[in-house]
Amino acid sequence: MKKKVSVIGAGNVGASLAQMLVYSGFCDVVLFDIMEGVPQGKALDLSEACPLWDSSSAIEGTNDFRRTQGSDVIVVTAGFPRKPGMSRDDLLFANAGVVSDVVKRSIEFSSGAIIIVVTNPMDAMAQVGLKVSGLPPSKVLGMGGILDSARFRTFIAWELGVSPEDVEALVMGGHGDLMVPMPRFTTVKGISITELMAEDRINALVQRTRQGGAEIVALLKQGSAYYAPAAATFQMVKAIVLDEKRMLPCAAFLKGPYGVEGYYSGVPVILGKDGVEKIVELKLNKQESEDFRNSADTVKSLVEKLNY
Repeated sequence: MKKKVSVIGAGNVGASLAQMLVYSGFCDVVLFDIMEGVPQGKALDLSEACPLWDSSSAIEGTNDFRRTQGSDVIVVTAGFPRKPGMSRDDLLFANAGVVSDVVKRSIEFSSGAIIIVVTNPMDAMAQVGLKVSGLPPSKVLGMGGILDSARFRTFIAWELGVSPEDVEALVMGGHGDLMVPMPRFTTVKGISITELMAEDRINALVQRTRQGGAEIVALLKQGSAYYAPAAATFQMVKAIVLDEKRMLPCAAFLKGPYGVEGYYSGVPVILGKDGVEKIVELKLNKQESEDFRNSADTVKSLVEKLNY
């Protein structure tokens, strides 16, 4: 029997993720949304594409949380998107209510599920998910580091004229304007980018990575990025469902590593069937440590505003 993945929110990110999941064929999918007809229509469309993809995955669209019962993974994409001029943090209170509600209702029918939070501001929303679900921290995590690292990889590949497949990048910290791209741990076929480009160019790419989401919001004018966020989430779901033991940068609840106690922040983790199976603690230099703590403190301030 295939594993069951429920995607909460049938907007651009949720629907794109659902497409990737059913195309892959390794799980069955439930697509939930409060808008009547929207998840059903998108699920029917995807079902009719499965024969063309040689996929045996089943997908159901629903407005009823009971249909998500027995999910192995629950992905929360529901919430309000950014508009031009807004930061991720501007969505704090509106999306906290949405995430709290959908996590409570989802976990009622899938008490053993692993929850992946995509909704922004993601680190703080993961904290909301942890609090209301009652699950252990290893089973509630946030998507952000993979997306931010993919953006960094893309910009590096363009700068150097190489394939993005050959670039391995690491971005840590909160999924916000103070995220921490790590040039020292970023390589092209094992060669650090600090050996391949000048410091000023690295700094420019770091800044573009930090503004990567805002750049897309400004171009679209309505809505925010969804293809790359969906692809990043897909990588996380796949690692969990197939127990791949992937080392990936994800938002994890920290209880001491990197000097952070009791908050979510992006760090390298081992991701498998039990969720976050290990937090990988790197030896950061003084500047990296300072940047990471500043980023983590921003997440802390958001959580304190929510009183979580």
